[in-house]
Amino acid sequence: EYNSITAENDHKVGQINPKEGVYNWGPADSIANFCRANKIPMRLHNLCWHSQFADWMMYDKKGNFVKKEVFYARLKNYINTVVARYKDIIYAIDVVNEAMADDARPRFLGPGKGMAPASPYRQSKLFELCGDEFIAKAFEFAAEAAGPDVELYYNDYNMHEPGKRETVVRLIRTLKERGLRIDAVGMQSHVGMDYPDFDEYRASMEAYIAEGVQ
Repeated sequence: EYNSITAENDHKVGQINPKEGVYNWGPADSIANFCRANKIPMRLHNLCWHSQFADWMMYDKKGNFVKKEVFYARLKNYINTVVARYKDIIYAIDVVNEAMADDARPRFLGPGKGMAPASPYRQSKLFELCGDEFIAKAFEFAAEAAGPDVELYYNDYNMHEPGKRETVVRLIRTLKERGLRIDAVGMQSHVGMDYPDFDEYRASMEAYIAEGVQ
């Protein structure tokens, strides 16, 4: 009865590519093949998320961060491999997931190191290694792999809240200023009978639409 299917976990990076050179295609393929058999378009969720990620991409054998260039080469190879496998059935990709902070506050860096200024970005290992550049790189690689007919999404939760609304609007603008394509935002909608505030939800929808994304 549905016109779109999104996997909850089986298409996440850590599920598919848990170790270098190791791909676990079984569960991911089963969902894609169900979509193919029933002619249901699939939304690929996701290509880059700080949680359930293939952390091996970020580290060398001694447990230290690799150079950014090494990480980007590994991420690009992964994106090319996965998108090529499912390109025939996907209509959209959650390229980056949940990269924005819930509440941007100054951070304590440790004794004698003082405070780091507030950042709108989630302080993940991805951000520690690459800064916000990993977001742009993921969109760049996804666009190259998917071509013009697959929509590219940024996905996050609490996107009805004013603070996160502002940071996502800035993200959309930043990606476009860098000449990158972002077609839509995914508003994870964890809703109840009295939550979220509908006026804030509407305000966020209108703000994102005003930036030229679905």
